[in-house]
Amino acid sequence: MSSSVANLIEQRSRFLSFVQRRVHDRNTAEDILQMAYLKAVSNADTLKVGRSADAWFFRILRNAVIDHYRHQAVETRTFEPWEPGIEPPSTTPDLTPANLCPCVAKALHKVPASYREILREVDLQEVSLENYAKRTGITHGNAAVRSHRAHRSLREKLMDHCGSCAQAGCLDCTCRPSATRQ
Repeated sequence: MSSSVANLIEQRSRFLSFVQRRVHDRNTAEDILQMAYLKAVSNADTLKVGRSADAWFFRILRNAVIDHYRHQAVETRTFEPWEPGIEPPSTTPDLTPANLCPCVAKALHKVPASYREILREVDLQEVSLENYAKRTGITHGNAAVRSHRAHRSLREKLMDHCGSCAQAGCLDCTCRPSATRQ
């Protein structure tokens, strides 16, 4: 196997040319080739005896080029600028206490105190998880777990209280609490 990998390294210029024809940028081609070499070395045990190491490595290179274009497409869509003068839509609802659905406020009182505390500080008062963790003397990871569990607990309380209205997010609450349902 190691002689196969050494043979692949000797053919570097051939492989670089192959990648560069597909990405049209030498630096990008170099990066892709290096990543492909890393993948080849770490997966050398998958090369079957008697099989062509070149064909195996070309498959790794083709997949690396495809991955490069996939990542590039995602970045382009993600970082695509908005047209000038158009404000991006707000994806976060206004969660100030005055705008909270009464059902959320009721459900919030039913979750354990430690969960209620993190929900109020992190979600309503927009304190960062890092600052919350420092203030309460817990690790950032512990704060993240507590936040996740608090959200799950609140969601369960809302589902018990509101039913299907909670599935819509309780942002435009029209539910009748389950206690008054017939």
